[in-house]
Amino acid sequence: MSALWEPSSAEAATARERGIHCIPLPTPFGIGPINTYLLDDDPLTLIDTGPNSGLALDALESELAKLGKKIEDLELIIISHQHMDHLGLTEILARRSGAPVAALASLTPCLARYEEWMEADDRFAAAVMLRHGIPEETCLALRSVSRSFRGWGAPATVTRSLAEGDTLELRDRTLTVHHRPGHSPSDTIFFDADSGTLLAADHLIASVSSNPLIARPLEAPIDKPEDAAHLKRPKSLMIYLDSLIKTREMGPIDLVLPGHGPGFTDHVELIDERFRLHERRAAKLYKLIAERPRSGYELAQALWGNVAVTQAYLTLSEALGHVDVLISEGRVAELFDDDGIAYFEATSSPTS
Repeated sequence: MSALWEPSSAEAATARERGIHCIPLPTPFGIGPINTYLLDDDPLTLIDTGPNSGLALDALESELAKLGKKIEDLELIIISHQHMDHLGLTEILARRSGAPVAALASLTPCLARYEEWMEADDRFAAAVMLRHGIPEETCLALRSVSRSFRGWGAPATVTRSLAEGDTLELRDRTLTVHHRPGHSPSDTIFFDADSGTLLAADHLIASVSSNPLIARPLEAPIDKPEDAAHLKRPKSLMIYLDSLIKTREMGPIDLVLPGHGPGFTDHVELIDERFRLHERRAAKLYKLIAERPRSGYELAQALWGNVAVTQAYLTLSEALGHVDVLISEGRVAELFDDDGIAYFEATSSPTS
């Protein structure tokens, strides 16, 4: 669970001086509250909306009131990425305020057909789990859990499509849009170069390492169930690491405002630590694979024990992400058994 944002912290004070108010909203997820951000600007802008729950809506209305604002005052809503804790209230807020909704262009059709999109995602996740050794009964149980969580999200109508390099012009700042896929395919961050403020959503969080979940490509058809087993698995961790490199080279950045937990100042130091963390995990996985060939599920169990059952897709995504790195280095090969289950073995002559 991520640490809570402290309103008295130096980072929170700096954000307020820049007209940015962090409004944490409750979620039902282990990560804890999600940070929405009110930009007291023209237009009055809210970045992310929280999960679709009365509790989150009440909290948002209460915090806005403390700032002398109400939902009906909102003039622009921005969605950072596709996860339900960041977008669940979007349609409700847009309807009450009349505010336009801005999000990455590729996310627009997915949000419009939310239920079908989530079902397609679940089919894809099940196909990935089965291919990498997770038992069918576990897959079925996890699909049931996923369906029960869908209500925390909701369909939304995007009225302004965003792309890499676009700018959002406000009275007191210009936000440059940067697409940073990895944690999800739609991760989008917003940079105010004049003040050095980065609104990073879940791309970069100080208190926890953002998990690059294996996600169905946004451009994949929603209405073709037969595609689930044949879609190529994105190399989410490698995509994420590439995004981190791009963010590391940005700057100067003196304040990062994340989607969870407190703000922070040294993005370079944090990103370097994330790379060291992933190197350590890759080394552990290579050692396991060198002992004997293993499936992705076996690797996840070896690292996380029973958590690899209760959070099978999360841990499988983590394990496969590091295996992808090892494969790219020529240290590991992916093979398939007679049942079509993938397994990994160490190569005898890794390339440089």
